[in-house]
Amino acid sequence: MIIITDIQQGTEAWFKEKLGKPSASNASKIIRNDGKPSTQREGYLYELVAETLTGVYENGYKNDAMLTGQEREAEAREFYSFTNSVEVEQVGMIYKDKDKKVLCSPDGLINREHGLEMKNPLSKTQVKYLLDGCLPSEYFSQVQFSLFVTGFPFWDFLSYVPTMRPLMIRVEPDAKFQAALKIELEKFIEELDETVNKLRKE
Repeated sequence: MIIITDIQQGTEAWFKEKLGKPSASNASKIIRNDGKPSTQREGYLYELVAETLTGVYENGYKNDAMLTGQEREAEAREFYSFTNSVEVEQVGMIYKDKDKKVLCSPDGLINREHGLEMKNPLSKTQVKYLLDGCLPSEYFSQVQFSLFVTGFPFWDFLSYVPTMRPLMIRVEPDAKFQAALKIELEKFIEELDETVNKLRKE
């Protein structure tokens, strides 16, 4: 059964809670969209090991576009809420089960029945997304990871730029990918634990 925390995202307590745990936002560092291990897997594993051993979160670089996207997040959430006539609940993170080994931090939950992932890209990127008319491939593993963690039947994806048409896509679990993800995650977590234990003993 999933465990939902109310720790505010982006706070020191939230980052501390995430230390050393694989999350949906980094799913592509574990597994590729075709179900094979990611080339970034080893680096991400070492990053989580370091976080566990040091208690220090490796906060990645954020460029201007990413910061602008964060500033527009509230507006995008309000747009989704109004358009769909629903309330969007903000939570800290969701664990798959009581072991708290894997997690996702959704941009919102709707009636705790499905999740919401929002992106606030550059206008030129939105043009590409609208022309493609589907879930952008760079977010496939993240959304599927969130579906795996929660067990929800679907997840809504919103790409929002205030001056342009939005892209809203409803994503369901991909059975083939989910099966591969389960296998790769089990391997990843086992190796993560073994590496941490090895370095703690030395």
